Amino acid sequence: MKTDSPISAKLFFIFLLCCIFIPPWQAHAEDDIARRMSTFTLYMENDFFYNTDREYTSGIKLSWVSPDLTEHRDTPFVPEWGYPLIEQLPFINKPGYRRSVSFSFGQGMYTPEEIERSDLMADERPYAGITYLAVGFHGKNTQQMDTLEFNVGIIGPHSYVEAGQKVSHRWVAATDPQGWDHQLRDEPIINAFFERKWRLLRTEYGRGLTYDFIPHIGGGVGNAFTGANVGGEIRFGWNLPNDFGTYIIRPGSDGNAPLDSSDPRLFRLFRRLGVHLFLAADGTAVARNILLDGNTFRDSHSVDKEHFVACFVGGIGIIAGRFKITYAHVYQTKEFKTQKKDQQYGAISVSCTF
Repeated sequence: MKTDSPISAKLFFIFLLCCIFIPPWQAHAEDDIARRMSTFTLYMENDFFYNTDREYTSGIKLSWVSPDLTEHRDTPFVPEWGYPLIEQLPFINKPGYRRSVSFSFGQGMYTPEEIERSDLMADERPYAGITYLAVGFHGKNTQQMDTLEFNVGIIGPHSYVEAGQKVSHRWVAATDPQGWDHQLRDEPIINAFFERKWRLLRTEYGRGLTYDFIPHIGGGVGNAFTGANVGGEIRFGWNLPNDFGTYIIRPGSDGNAPLDSSDPRLFRLFRRLGVHLFLAADGTAVARNILLDGNTFRDSHSVDKEHFVACFVGGIGIIAGRFKITYAHVYQTKEFKTQKKDQQYGAISVSCTF
């Protein structure tokens, strides 16, 4: 038995405060409503939904996506010296694109299968914790969204993931993890990611029923992860959100912000309800994964990784007022050669547009 680290509860509390006490943007022209709004999203992932405590065992992320910007200089959160660099970035500065920025804080926890053992288990994945900050730059129109995201953080004891797991297990009298002395050592993380999404095959059947397909392609370069991925998501439902889909925790994946006033979150008060089902698949070619390959510049525990990993997601989404709430079951193939079982976990996201 296990729970998320205490920081999950703190992030959820902050998220609710932001949604409750920050007033929505006011707009006189209906077409401007979506462009004037921000979107907060809280992601929580854990394998306790399937009564396991191993591999990728817990993840949390809190992200904020800004209102649309005429240009990136319109955001007060980027230092002046950064604007010339941002304006030279590829993909996101195309003429006619809407622009936005996102800021995220996240944490991930990774353990071997037998956490009650204190010895080094050479054939099982290393203990590892990662804490990171991310800034994303987005350019989009109604059919395509490009994202460049830059992550900085730390992996190792000073991610403080070990303390979070031990405290939460103590609170619920669960198994005390014994092997954190063998975790990956402190190492700064610097990574860049790109992802492109398309909104294709959107079809309306009447009475609010809609179907769409959102493929994506992307990749990352850095000491934490180097590789490429491709996949897509199919959605069908009543009052389907007009955005770029629902994703598990992954760099460059923030797609919850409404595109325009046709999104049900922006309907008149008593019409802001909707429900939809979604299915997604993603394949990743992995050249480097520090969580399996071990520290870059120091000796550490490592395992022989699989160079291709597939992930399948199925879930349900609900629109309730300005909130979009989703739950998904995630199935992921083995990440390293000696992994005994495929991975399963649950993923919850709650977003609020204001």
